[in-house]
Amino acid sequence: MIKGITMKKGDFIKIDYIGRLESGEIFDLTDEELAKKENIHNPKARYKPLPMIIGAGFVISGLDKALLDMSAGEKKTIEVKPEDGFGSREPELVKIFPEKYFDQKVNPGMIIDFPDPSGTVRGRVQSVSAGRVRIDFNHPLAGKTLLYEVEIKEEIEQPEKRIEALLDFFDVQSKVSISGNEVEIEAKAPEAIKERISSLIFEYLDFDKVKFSTTFEKQK
Repeated sequence: MIKGITMKKGDFIKIDYIGRLESGEIFDLTDEELAKKENIHNPKARYKPLPMIIGAGFVISGLDKALLDMSAGEKKTIEVKPEDGFGSREPELVKIFPEKYFDQKVNPGMIIDFPDPSGTVRGRVQSVSAGRVRIDFNHPLAGKTLLYEVEIKEEIEQPEKRIEALLDFFDVQSKVSISGNEVEIEAKAPEAIKERISSLIFEYLDFDKVKFSTTFEKQK
């Protein structure tokens, strides 16, 4: 890595960021101490630099494109318009259901999962009135301009470290070994995640075969 060289599509990096609304409200961040200071700490969240591949859809397109104009170690504040973020708000995604449709009491602000042919969709209850429930299926950040304070913490260059970073992104605990053009990953993970990881390795790294294995040990 040569300091000062800007990033390109396919680079493996780690970033720290703070995502804010125009009001200054933080909606996402990697800094645990700041999360505690702002009273928005989530004990289930992973607070650490985010491993990612530029141009692979790991982050929203506006942030992804801005990273191409940065170099390792650089900090920048980036404005992301709705069209490059979570899209515009769509009125047709606000729907009304009869209250008797639900098998539980619903209140404004609740998040409810609905079955869908493409998978589960999530909506937020806007209001409950006169036996009718209004639910918004737009993303909570749809229609909003976002401000990201982002820093490229490091560029990851060694193949094994790149694979480990990829596995870290998907929260897969693993051991990685490389032999020639083959990668063996010892890990427990859903098949869909294994397929996604393999496809990214084939696309962004020079390997011909990815093998997942699992070792079980007798509990002492």
